[in-house]
Amino acid sequence: MPEFRKSRCTLLPALFVLGLLAFSACKDKPTRIRDVPEFNAGNSFSLLEQQVAFGPRVPGTEAHAKCLTMLKDSLQACGAQVNLQSFEHYIDKSREKVQLTNIIASFNPGNKNRMLLAAHWDSRPWADAEIDSAKHSIPVDGANDGASGVAVLLQIAQNLRAKPAPIGVDILFFDGEDFGTHGNDATWAIGSQHFARHKDVRYNPFMGILLDMVGDKDLHFLKEGYSVQLAPDIVNLVWNYAARLQLPAFTNSYMGAVTDDHVALLKVGIPCIDIIDFDYKHWHTVEDTPDKCSPESLGQVGRLLLELIYDPPI
Repeated sequence: MPEFRKSRCTLLPALFVLGLLAFSACKDKPTRIRDVPEFNAGNSFSLLEQQVAFGPRVPGTEAHAKCLTMLKDSLQACGAQVNLQSFEHYIDKSREKVQLTNIIASFNPGNKNRMLLAAHWDSRPWADAEIDSAKHSIPVDGANDGASGVAVLLQIAQNLRAKPAPIGVDILFFDGEDFGTHGNDATWAIGSQHFARHKDVRYNPFMGILLDMVGDKDLHFLKEGYSVQLAPDIVNLVWNYAARLQLPAFTNSYMGAVTDDHVALLKVGIPCIDIIDFDYKHWHTVEDTPDKCSPESLGQVGRLLLELIYDPPI
C-alpha cells in the first residue's frame, strides 16, 4: 500500500469529461431500474481468506505463484477473456529482479461502453510499519491491503457469469503495487504504471474504480485527493450511488492525495477514482489478517459496484 501524502496533486488534468454530462441527474434516478443481482458478502469474505491462506503474495514466492493460478482460473471459470501481462522489475529496496504479472479479465468484450474495476493482488514484502524493528523483514498477509479488493472483484465476476451486464466490464488485478519505498512515489504501483505505458490508445473506459483496503471492520471512505482533483464527476457519481443505497461507510468528507494504482491511469486519461479507507492501524504490519476484516464491509462495496454495473450511468 502506498504512502499517504497530504500534498496537492500537480498532475495536469486529463480530458475525460466527455460522456459524463448526464451524471448530474443520477442522484434522482430511481433505484433498481434494472434487475441488480445480490452481492454474496459471505462468499466474498471466503475468497479473501482463500488468498491469505496461500501466505503473503510476494512476487517471486510460491504463494504468489499459487495465487496467480487461482485468480486466472477463477476468472476464466466466470467466462472472462483473461490475459496475463507479465514483465520483469527490479525492486528498489533490494535490487532483486522479479517477474510481475497483471491479470486482465474482460467481460462482454464486444461492448464499447466499458467500466474498469481494479485492485492490487500482491502483498507487501516487509512489515515496516511495525513498532518493533525486528519484525520489519517479515512479509505481511495483506488481508485488507490487497486481498479485500480482489475478493470483492472475484465475487463481482461470479455475478457477471450468472447475469450478463448491459455494459462491458474489465477487471484488472495489478501486481507489484506494494514494493514501494517511502519518499519515492515512482517505486509504488509498478503494475499499473506498466499497464498505463502499454495501454492501447483505443481503450478508453468511461469510468474506473480502484479498490484498496476496503475490508476493514470499521469502514470509512473519504473522498481521496487525486480522485477529487482529476475525476470529480466520477467521485460525485459514485458517492451519489452510495447515498441512494444508504451505505454508511461513504462519507462526504475529504482526505489527502494517495499515490496508488489510479494515478497512472489518470495520467493516460482514464477517469479512475480510488475507494480507499486509509485509516487502518494494521497497515503494513503482521496484524493485517482476516480477523480485522468483515463480510459486511465487503458487502457495502460489492453492492455499490453491482448497482453501477447493472444500472450504469450511460
